[in-house]
Amino acid sequence: MMLLILLGIPLFAAVVLAFVGDRKYAAEINILGSALNFAAGLGLAFQVYLEGPSLAAGKFFFVDAFNVYLAVLTSFVSMTTAVFSRRYMRREREHGRVGHMGMRFYHAMFQVFIFAMLLCLLTNNVGVLWIAMELATLSTVLLVSLYRTPTAIEAAWKYFILCGVGIAQALFGTVLLYFAAEKVLGEGGEALLWTNLSLVSDKLEPTVLSLAFVFLMVGYGTKVGLVPLHNWLPDAHSEGPTPISAVLSGLLLNVALYALVRCKVLVDGSTGTHHAGDIMMGFGLLSILVAAFSLLRQKDIKRMFSYSSIEHMGIATFAFGLGGPIATFGGLLHMLVHSLAKSSIFFTVGHASQMHRTQEMDRIKGLIKGNPLVGWGLMFGVMAIVGMPPFGVFTSEFLILTATMKDAPLLTPFLLLGLAVAFAALFRKVQPMVSGDVPSYQKPMTVANLPVLLHMALVLIIGVYMPHFLNQWFHTAVELLK
Repeated sequence: MMLLILLGIPLFAAVVLAFVGDRKYAAEINILGSALNFAAGLGLAFQVYLEGPSLAAGKFFFVDAFNVYLAVLTSFVSMTTAVFSRRYMRREREHGRVGHMGMRFYHAMFQVFIFAMLLCLLTNNVGVLWIAMELATLSTVLLVSLYRTPTAIEAAWKYFILCGVGIAQALFGTVLLYFAAEKVLGEGGEALLWTNLSLVSDKLEPTVLSLAFVFLMVGYGTKVGLVPLHNWLPDAHSEGPTPISAVLSGLLLNVALYALVRCKVLVDGSTGTHHAGDIMMGFGLLSILVAAFSLLRQKDIKRMFSYSSIEHMGIATFAFGLGGPIATFGGLLHMLVHSLAKSSIFFTVGHASQMHRTQEMDRIKGLIKGNPLVGWGLMFGVMAIVGMPPFGVFTSEFLILTATMKDAPLLTPFLLLGLAVAFAALFRKVQPMVSGDVPSYQKPMTVANLPVLLHMALVLIIGVYMPHFLNQWFHTAVELLK
């Protein structure tokens, strides 16, 4: 019941917001819907904690330690993003960047996007997962083009084409997966259920599943933002509204990686080899290196942090590909702390861009003096995201690096190189923006304090002390992903 409530709230909120439009209380309804969604997510997590994995609506939905943790994370970050977007989008409205219909569209599609991601996570059907991923793509394509400028429309078009090609590959991989499963489970919907596929993975045809994973890797890997089909991500971040950048980096990339990890478990069970893991490690390491060196060339602040997202999703993909309890635990933790830290960074970046009326880093100066919360928020956000102790990203990267040194020592120098270059590049770019005197064109403004402070506090707490229930939760998820 709680699972259906969790899915129903954003859908209902989207319908309400489509009728409410641009009225004064639209943003508050968006926040309320997201807060209720988070409460439902906590309720579902508590239910799983007490009763274990379960099915809902017959066998159509399922929940376990892996997907419920991502569902709670998705509902939490969407709630804090809704709080941030209240003030941010109203200022965009005042500056004329978005009109009456645009605000109506933004609030309604924001909730549709949240619904699509939760459906991806909670469905038990591989085919519905693909449909929900396509819905998430289409809703964000429309949100990226919200400002209707030529560059925003170009970015949305590139996003649509690249992810459309990718999602088509994922569809072909899904067809191949069904082709292998129907010989064991019979024709019909039973052969598309994750729970059934997991039980018979050792009986599935290994050759067909290995081929299916290649298509699934390319398809869902495009949505993860892995190199070489990553070019949509920087454009989508730089041209879309900042709240959408926060949920794109913090949530959608996680959802696509979730689909890949589920598929990897099936392939490992079928082939009895490390074939799928090797492919994920290759794409992950390539993404880390390309994104790290690309950071050095960026001039737009949102494009720079989009390449940082590519790097971190490469780290998580590499960790899940490497496998083993330590690397998998590190990958799960990395998805969590990256989502919290990166969305917090985008909140401060949005405020900084509005204060200076630009996203060009050369013109953003004196943030600490001009607005200490924005300046220090960005500085601490960068310290967290590059993996400085005691933040949680340091813990996850340390675990992944330790597992790499043990299980794939030859790849350790490449991983270290990517981490070091990204560390140096981000500090080199951010330090001039937060320091120095306040330029004459910087506009004072009131900012949304709570989302930034809450996210950074959580990343710090997880790095210093991981609560017992979270540690136990991750260990349970690790067991599922063996």
